[in-house]
Amino acid sequence: MIAIDLGSNTFRCIAYDCATQTWGREFERIVRTADGMHESDVISDAAVDRIVAAAKEAAALFDFASQTVVAVTTAAMRMASNADAALERIAREGGVRFRIIDDATEAAFTSMAVRNRLERLELPSDDFVLIDIGGGSTEVIFQRGGAYESRSFPVGIVTVAQRCAGPDAVRELLGSELEPVRDYVRHYYAAQGRPECFVATAGTPTTIAAFLQGMTYDTYDARKINGTRLSLRQCGEALEALMALEDAERALYVGVGKETLIVTGVVIVEAFYELLEFEEAVIVDDGLREGVALAYCEGTRPGGELRKNLKPAHNL
Repeated sequence: MIAIDLGSNTFRCIAYDCATQTWGREFERIVRTADGMHESDVISDAAVDRIVAAAKEAAALFDFASQTVVAVTTAAMRMASNADAALERIAREGGVRFRIIDDATEAAFTSMAVRNRLERLELPSDDFVLIDIGGGSTEVIFQRGGAYESRSFPVGIVTVAQRCAGPDAVRELLGSELEPVRDYVRHYYAAQGRPECFVATAGTPTTIAAFLQGMTYDTYDARKINGTRLSLRQCGEALEALMALEDAERALYVGVGKETLIVTGVVIVEAFYELLEFEEAVIVDDGLREGVALAYCEGTRPGGELRKNLKPAHNL
């Protein structure tokens, strides 16, 4: 099967074999779904064009017509006033019909994927706090034993970057924007105590870890990223090094379309280290798309129950 995650910044898909539980081909394109939404509240025609182009490119690589395709989309489409029209055009022109999932479902799938990866790496997977920083929102997920709780906050890399001129402006904005997150974390810590481990997933943490290992966007290798330990100090070093590069050179490391966003992303990541009171995080590449695949396959096994919003998308 093929799992697709259309986020506020990226279009990501991956092949997964339910029978052998093995991952296959991956695909990612920066589509900037949420570009300009802080002003217009709509998904722009230009963004839909980029998503359609990415869907067509992915379809050529994966042969969607012969596969089960499960496609979900998140924060930007949840917030956009024209989401239905945008998704209908993507389905008609791009051949993939996306379903909008709510933040609780998004957190459940992401937590499932991260826990699965930690178990495969033989790392602690029973007591952690996970942050998933996207283009339009950030999910904070607390996992303890077999239970988890989460909350989504409207703080995203794209939406923050488009309101701020540089790192100092981002830090100033986050002072107020992250106050609801601080309240949530304080209440959790008071009731449950601080988790054993801090885990970070999504594009910015993985990009920082890759940059520090000398990987470019084209040579990125998730196998070398999963399980990496990344300290707050290293984030600061990466930010300083990235800011010293010209945009074109920075794009070689972080991808075209992210060369300006990455600075905002690193500042947001740094803020979460301090907010969560950790000096080090475990970096995991797996996220929503992997969780969608795992949940779908679990639901197709004997005795399994197909999860809400995970019926296959009909290719058009």
